[in-house]
Amino acid sequence: MANNNKIALVTGGSRGLGKDMALNIAKKGIDVIITYNSKKEEALTVVKQIQNSGRKAEALQFNAADIAGFGKFIDSLKSTLKSSFNTDRFDFLINNAGIGIYSAFAETTEEQFDQLMNIHFKGVYFLTQKALPIINDGGHIINISTGLARFSTPGYSAYASMKGAIETLTRYLAKELGPRGIAVNAVAPGAIETDFGGGHVRDNEQLNKQIAGITALGRAGRADDIGGVVAFLCTDDAKWINAQRIEVSGGMNL
Repeated sequence: MANNNKIALVTGGSRGLGKDMALNIAKKGIDVIITYNSKKEEALTVVKQIQNSGRKAEALQFNAADIAGFGKFIDSLKSTLKSSFNTDRFDFLINNAGIGIYSAFAETTEEQFDQLMNIHFKGVYFLTQKALPIINDGGHIINISTGLARFSTPGYSAYASMKGAIETLTRYLAKELGPRGIAVNAVAPGAIETDFGGGHVRDNEQLNKQIAGITALGRAGRADDIGGVVAFLCTDDAKWINAQRIEVSGGMNL
């Protein structure tokens, strides 16, 4: 089965950064499958926007924390690839799905730790592993990290630790998947004004000003600062970028 169009899978693509990634990837002439956990209506709106721009798009339900359910998800991904895109493979995996938990180290519970680990590290590890047989050689995997893996902001020890693990995993994947021509990079956003983590950065004026003050370009980030970078990595212009951590933060904490 052949479909000459490239296809990207963006986890957590119904809102925030993932939505902007999906829309920007579609602008590059790439078809898109997004996943959502609970926000089906929002996901279908994004699908419609992409379809209106002339690309194919679909949305699939996916719980990034439910590792036992990944086999079932891959099955539904395969049947969607076949029925909607007339192919059995895709090209770009963007591991974006995530949650934010703000908690001081001394107060972080094992339950919070496990939830963050399952979604941000274990889930990414095993979803990527299970998707490998249906990713085309010469494809690209993009893992979403965070500026917090480079600089430390109290309250994010567990979240940032998982992202640090993701950055290490990115280099290992690049090495092990190199023979298949699959490039693997991590994109690390700085603080962004979205509803992520309860919308702190967007809604707390004092925090917003504080972030602007430590950012060389003088403001907090927006979703549309990130999506274009991820979309660029899905093009031939980025074919020689591999095993990199690309921070997209406007120059935070320099």
